[in-house]
Amino acid sequence: MNIHEYQAKQVLKSFGAPVSKGAPVTSLSEIEAAVKSLPGPVYVVKSQIHAGGRGKGKFKELSSDAKGGVRVSFSADEAIANAKEMFGKTLVTKQTGPAGKQVNRLYIEDGAEIARELYLSMLIDRTVGRPAFVVSTEGGMDIETVAEETPEKIITVAIDPDTGVTDADIKTLCGALKLEGVTADDAKSLFPTLYKAFTEKDMSLLEVNPLVVLKDGRLRVLDAKVSFDNNALFRHPDVVELRDITEEDEKEIEASKYDLAYVALDGNIGCMVNGAGLAMSTMDIIKLYGEEPANFLDVGGGASKEKVTAAFKIITADPAVKGILVNIFGGIMKCDVIAEGVVAAVKEVGLDVPLVVRLEGTNVDLGKNIINESGLNVIAADDLDDAAQKIVAAIRGA
Repeated sequence: MNIHEYQAKQVLKSFGAPVSKGAPVTSLSEIEAAVKSLPGPVYVVKSQIHAGGRGKGKFKELSSDAKGGVRVSFSADEAIANAKEMFGKTLVTKQTGPAGKQVNRLYIEDGAEIARELYLSMLIDRTVGRPAFVVSTEGGMDIETVAEETPEKIITVAIDPDTGVTDADIKTLCGALKLEGVTADDAKSLFPTLYKAFTEKDMSLLEVNPLVVLKDGRLRVLDAKVSFDNNALFRHPDVVELRDITEEDEKEIEASKYDLAYVALDGNIGCMVNGAGLAMSTMDIIKLYGEEPANFLDVGGGASKEKVTAAFKIITADPAVKGILVNIFGGIMKCDVIAEGVVAAVKEVGLDVPLVVRLEGTNVDLGKNIINESGLNVIAADDLDDAAQKIVAAIRGA
């Protein structure tokens, strides 16, 4: 689950991280009061959407030479004008896609005198099975660009959960970021603070870009991006309250009601599969034959008929879907349950696109009989390769 920048800063501040003073805005009527609550004379007006690249983004409704989704303002009047111009507009960045996202929230923040910009993030390093800091002196840039052009400037420091952040870890991180004096003193408290927030709140990502060194040498979290592990949200009702469903895909919201692992993609072949690994393989083979998956959808190992029906309805509700591939390998999941769910969903919502079904495993013969006797226009497949070729041919009219 993702949250907005201002919410991420509130979470980090509650653990003691240094952040600038700021005020969130959720309506036009709140703008002037938000600006007046800050000392100025420099203000930063930030669009709050769940996407990166806001500063370089463009608003659909404004001229191409208009400033982006993050604006430095040098007076209260300028900050108010910028906020009013940005609020409610559609911001397009490299991460939103051409459709963009409507800016329904702003964060107006006190300006900062910046001497240096650094990069810092925390994630789980799967290679060693530990939380890890990823840091670079190249803050404020896309970390992907840094990784491609100057990978030696990115340092990863894994943290032993049994000890937490040690003095040796802090020394390594300070050396990687070239921190000295009062800045290094700040780092000695900041690194353990961020580690504590990351682990106690079950974050999957904590990114601070940039982490800045101010002209007085102090460290400050100037931007923050935080994602939480969905599987741990039951432990954090306070985090769940931060969810902004207006930033999420409607199909993903619907899927979450049925505990379905669903991610919307940009392709045209809807996929319903049991098991994450099989789902990834299914998407890969669709791409191998020249088309793109419209979604990742794992119905799980023990899905009910109702859950399968809901999954199928979510797929068919996507107007981009030109064909559907159901790929089930029955283990715990029984093929007849999948078949019953597919038949029930098609009878309820109809079927206007080609449907290819590949069933194998537990109760496979019973599942195939249910499909065959349903009267549905279903294309049967013998294996995954056969299924992928058939759905690609079907949507191409072959």
